[in-house]
Amino acid sequence: MAPTRFVSALLLLSSLPSVIEGGFFKKKHRRQKAGTKYQDHDAVHVVVNKVGPFNNPTETYRYYSLPFCHEHANEDEHKKAVEDEIPPGADGTDDSMSGIMSEGRRIKADRVGAEKHKMRLGESIAGDRRETSPYELSFQDDIEWRLLCKATLGKNQLTKFKEAIHNNYFFEMFIEDLPLWGYIGDFEDEDAILGEMEGSHTYLFPHLHFKIGTNNAQIVSVTVTTERDRRVDITNVHKPTTVQFSYSVEWFEDHELPWKMRMSRYADSRFLPGTFEIHWLSIINSFVLVLLLTAFLTIILMRVLKNDFSRYLELDDESLEEEESGWKLIHGDVFRFPEFPVLFCASVGTGVQLIVATFFLLGLALTNMISTTRRGSILAGMVILYCLTCSIGSFISTRLYFQMNGKAWVRCVLFTAGLFPIPVAAVFMWVNTIALFHKSTSALPFSTVFTIAALYSLIAFPLTVLGGIAAKNYSTHDFNAPTRTTKVAREIPTEVPWYRSRFFQMIISGFLPFSAIYIELHYIFASMWGHQIYTLFGILLFAFILLIIVTSFISVALLYFQLAREDHRWWWSTFINAGMTGLFIYGYSFFYYFHRSGMSGVLQSSFYFGYMSIVSFAFFLMLGSAGFHFSLVFVKHIYSQVKCD
Repeated sequence: MAPTRFVSALLLLSSLPSVIEGGFFKKKHRRQKAGTKYQDHDAVHVVVNKVGPFNNPTETYRYYSLPFCHEHANEDEHKKAVEDEIPPGADGTDDSMSGIMSEGRRIKADRVGAEKHKMRLGESIAGDRRETSPYELSFQDDIEWRLLCKATLGKNQLTKFKEAIHNNYFFEMFIEDLPLWGYIGDFEDEDAILGEMEGSHTYLFPHLHFKIGTNNAQIVSVTVTTERDRRVDITNVHKPTTVQFSYSVEWFEDHELPWKMRMSRYADSRFLPGTFEIHWLSIINSFVLVLLLTAFLTIILMRVLKNDFSRYLELDDESLEEEESGWKLIHGDVFRFPEFPVLFCASVGTGVQLIVATFFLLGLALTNMISTTRRGSILAGMVILYCLTCSIGSFISTRLYFQMNGKAWVRCVLFTAGLFPIPVAAVFMWVNTIALFHKSTSALPFSTVFTIAALYSLIAFPLTVLGGIAAKNYSTHDFNAPTRTTKVAREIPTEVPWYRSRFFQMIISGFLPFSAIYIELHYIFASMWGHQIYTLFGILLFAFILLIIVTSFISVALLYFQLAREDHRWWWSTFINAGMTGLFIYGYSFFYYFHRSGMSGVLQSSFYFGYMSIVSFAFFLMLGSAGFHFSLVFVKHIYSQVKCD
């Protein structure tokens, strides 16, 4: 019964965005279930989502922030529009006229736009704001041309459309769970620097053509196109302009595309940039690099350590006192615990927790238990997995703290509970405030914020406390150091060559692992901060494992050189060296922003650099923790192999 109640409570929390935000006061529309099997003439709903600059994927606004049609024209208005002006390409026997009166294609004009849809937690986090639209589509019923509405746009409305077109706005709609993208309009003869000039024109695209593919009575593909022949010149915003918003629908059988593979077409969409090719070559290159690097480091370390062991074991007690040098000389200090043990243990524990959560997330994505094509599912999955793995991070950090003879274990638990969430909350409050100021859909609604806060308060924090209690009562508190620590710390040599300095080691330890994932980062960034759909999670898992391996090997190698120069302060230095790849990732984010993307503006920049700092911080903790654990095993091993007084 307990697991059932826990799952039920988790599902209830995940559904809170749909309940709180207007749920008690205003009824929301249910989503149309994906995979529905339709009968002929069944209603098919078009759900509108958002608009925004194409180059700024985070800067999005409600679809109805622009003056689109809220209601559908009735039959009389449509007939009058056809009589007044026959659409281009149609002859005197307009099909749409005869089709109006036929069964299943009659205009009902009963669909109203701008009414909210129920959304999942991940969709709210991703900035979706789905609403109804007045488009009337019915299964397998072609429409040659149909009037949506006829409106006379004044100065304010024309200005909104014109500014949107000049900012390269796109719109996003959905039919079932299949997204549709298109541009609001276009402009011609404008100067790239000076902008609008005499003779330039701005055009609005008021007509949309829906092309819908079916297979076995299910919708498997959708596209929307705009027709340049029906564009409307809105260059002069001071002159009221009458615009006929319209649409057409074409249905076809798409037998080659099964319903389960319906998302595969989006990789070939011409609306998306065409640089998202399969990149096995980059993965092979990274794998070879990691293989050569680890083999090289292993051979070097094995030979050096073998020589060290032989030299130390062959020395007798008298010659040992005279000739002892190198890493063996600091055997009485190497297990001296670091400064700020609470912060150190919390960092190590949080890093392990994030590693476990990441592996779970990638595993669930590979097994399709988390839909990688569903909007926001990865974000929602990461939030929930972080909450569920809090006990792991707290257990690791508290156990290590007790092994360091720590007494204030409650403080360690509290540090672990807030080390990652507090920076995330700080960045969120900053970017969400900016989004609210710009009235962007990227600003999370109160219901979503409440849900995430409830998940942390009712699941994450209690599990963190339980993990600390479990470590206190059931874990071993003995550090099992192979050597005894002296009471007085040994003096550390200050004169070292530049290539053995702490700064140079940090650069090397960050650059080499970063070079193994550099090529893959481009595709990940294109998915995170673009309009790509990333589905190669097997490659991503492989790259993540390679990153941990190469980081750990380099950390061990640099640790040996540090101990060899008789520097026993290896705890923090190993953690920071291993985590330096996170700093390189953040540095790459600047390169990507200015040289590989067209992003601009305060809103987009705040989201991009704010959340990339969180991602980089997460990598810093994960890789730092992995490097430390490998280094700890290495240090214990080498000092257990030699005789120390």
